[in-house]
Parts: sequence; structure tokens; C-alpha cells
Amino acid sequence: MQPFIVRGRRVLTPQGIRPAAIHIQDGRISKVEAGDAPLPPGANVLEAGELLVTPGVVDSHVHINEPGRTEWEGFETATAAAAAGGITTVVDMPLNCIPATTTREAAEAKLAALEGKLHVDVAFWGGVIPGNVDALEGLAKFGVPGCKCFTCPSGVDEFPHVTRADLDVALPRLRDLGLTLLVHAEAPGPLDAAEHAVAGKDPRDYRTYLDSRPRSAEDEAIAMIIDLCRKHRARAHIVHLSSASALPMIRAAQQEGVQITAETCLHYLAFTAEEIAAGATSFKCAPPIREAENRELLWRGLEDGTIGMVVSDHSPCTPALKKPEAGDFLQAWGGISSLQLGLSVLWTLAKERGYSVEQMFRWNVEGPARLAGVSDRKGRLAPGYDADLVLWDDTASFVVQPEAIRHRHRVTPYAGRRLFGQVKKTLVGGRMAYDAASNQPPATVGRFLAVRR
Repeated sequence: MQPFIVRGRRVLTPQGIRPAAIHIQDGRISKVEAGDAPLPPGANVLEAGELLVTPGVVDSHVHINEPGRTEWEGFETATAAAAAGGITTVVDMPLNCIPATTTREAAEAKLAALEGKLHVDVAFWGGVIPGNVDALEGLAKFGVPGCKCFTCPSGVDEFPHVTRADLDVALPRLRDLGLTLLVHAEAPGPLDAAEHAVAGKDPRDYRTYLDSRPRSAEDEAIAMIIDLCRKHRARAHIVHLSSASALPMIRAAQQEGVQITAETCLHYLAFTAEEIAAGATSFKCAPPIREAENRELLWRGLEDGTIGMVVSDHSPCTPALKKPEAGDFLQAWGGISSLQLGLSVLWTLAKERGYSVEQMFRWNVEGPARLAGVSDRKGRLAPGYDADLVLWDDTASFVVQPEAIRHRHRVTPYAGRRLFGQVKKTLVGGRMAYDAASNQPPATVGRFLAVRR
């Protein structure tokens, strides 16, 4: 059988961007040759020309909400949006689906729900809640790379938050199973105090919401997690870091050898609190988008490696839950939908600041793949890796139009924003998952990824 070959003049290889021909056999890259190397007779060749050919993006923080809340999102729409945005692997969070993914049985129920719906590859995170420590081994055997917890109320009853005492029991078990603890890090004490402080203030004013979730809540929870990781020699990852004041302690812990990593999100790098208009609840997320000065410090944390990755935290809901008519930040659901736009948003921001494509792909591909335990098969255009490729025009721009969004709902704060980087084709396992030039619906070429440490 002749290989399928993708050839281009600008291919992001481990050696940099250069002319190359990527040979694909049985869903994997068999070899990467120079762009002018002779082709086998009768080879099936996709010519990329001047399009940038890169590994598919890995988004390790996505809420798909199926089963149980498919009116919010689902595997079919979420993965179709991912493919259109150049994302070839997503890792689904354990909450907002029902049942929450806190047992092997719940993971099996989620696995059954995705059959025939995947446009890209999908893995699952498990969950840590009070009292489920004996279920962690089953989740590990099922194939999750780690388990997420909340240190404050999660917003859904079926995923209660944990205390330090809960984590004192769970962390050693996770360590012994080779699993990473993912942490939504906000301490309930500062949140409760801040909630009382904003009582009676205008709920349409973004400052009211921002003041209700202060940096101190993140900082206190992160300090606790660092202390527990040091005590148990366990590995933890801070999800959606928004408080730049936590960076010095994370950096110091990393230098000490504590196994702590952190991510930030597209929206914390793209937006600032000062620009959010009254009642614009599409910007609400938790932790919140903070001030411009805070954003600059997050960029510095990325640059020096304290923050290792950028993800979407795609967290959709029905439009009504965003309270668009009332514009009430305190009552609206907190979550931002951006899955389809991730590559373009990050490239627009990185390009403006003078970062290279290579640097960006360390943030949105290599870092997330490493966290999710798939860096041995995802994130590089090299022999033996899955043939997950994106062909995109890094020089082209477009304005985000809601009607072009493939998420189940089209509410996003990026609507009307001009972005650079147009995805033309997305290949998953060497098969076409998305083709901008085709009128055909995207193909369901994705698969479930079991990750066993």
C-alpha cells in the first residue's frame, strides 16, 4: 500500500520550519523527508504549498458535558469545533457531565456516549471528590492520566469540593498510581468574605464580580497545594491560573523541586477587566479575567516557563444561563466557549508580542500533550507519532462570526474580533477531519485515547 504524503515548503519539524514531506502509513508518521526528495511512484500526495504544516493542537482542558448535559454541549459538536480550529486531541474534564467521572463505571458510561461522534481524538480526566479515594485505582486502570478536584464549590452538586484533609488521603494514592492531581485552586474562605463584601453592589458592573473572586483566594489554595505536594512528593497541576501574584510561589516551588505545574487560558491572555462592559456576561469565567497589569505578568510567567501551557477551558452552557437580558454577572454561569478559536486566538496574541510559531506550539501542543500523558504519540511531526496535522495560513485574518462557530451554542466573547491564522485542513490519524474548502460535514475519524501511566 502506497503511503499518503503531505508535502509543504513550511513544515514545523523538530528541527524547525523547513520544506518537508511527511509520509503517513496506518495513521502514523512513517518518515519525514526533505521537501525535494523523490516521491514513490503512484504516491497519494497532498501539496500544502506555502501553508504552514504543524502538529495538531492538544487542548487538555475542555468541558464537553456528555452524558447528562448535552443541551450545553456534546461530543459531536465539541469535536467538530475542535477539528475546524486545528485541534486534534482534547481531554475532557470530569464534571458537568452526569454522572461525573469519579468512578470507573462513570467513565465507562461516558465512553459509551461518545461512540460514533468523534471528529478528533479524546481522552478523559477523572475526578477527586470527598470519599472517592478507593475509586481512583479503577479510574487509573480505565485510562485517565490524572484526576481533577475543586478546592471551592464547583457550581454543580454532583462534583463537591475537597478539603485539605481529603487531599491528604487522595494525593498519596494518586502518586502511587502515577496520576497527576489537577486543581481548581480557589480557597473558600476568601471567596466567602468577598461575597459578603460585594453584597448590594451593582451585579451588572464587572468590577462587582471581579471583587467577589479575589486573587487571594487563588493564592491561598495554591500555597496549600504546594505544601501538600512537598509533603507527599506528589504531582499536581494548577488549572486556569488567573492570579499572577501566585507566580513567585509557584516558581520558587518548581526551583525547589516540588512537582507543581500550571496552565493559563486564552481569555486571561486576550482580555482585561478594564475592557469588559457592563452586563457583558459572555466574559464571565471562574477565576475571573483580571486587570491589564495582571495579564502582563501572566505573559511573563509563560515566557520564563513558570506557566507551561495555554488551554481553552472551553466551558459552554445554554445561552439562557448566561443571563444576557439581565446582564447579571453574579447569577450568570461562569464559563467561556472558545474551543474552535484557540489556535487563531493564541497565534494572534503571540504574533503581536513577537513570539514565534515554535514557541506557541510549546505552549498549546507540547505542554498539554505532556500533561495528558500522550507526548509519546502527539505533538511532533516525527516518525512514530500519530499523523495529526494542521494546514493553516498564518498570514490570513478573519472576523469571528457567530454563525461560523460549530460549538453547540454560539455565545463567545470573541465574536466580532479579528484573528490571524485560518485553518484550511485538519488531519487526525492521517485522515481528513476538516477541510475548509469542502461542503461536506466533518468526518468522524477520532478515537478514544486510554492513557495508562
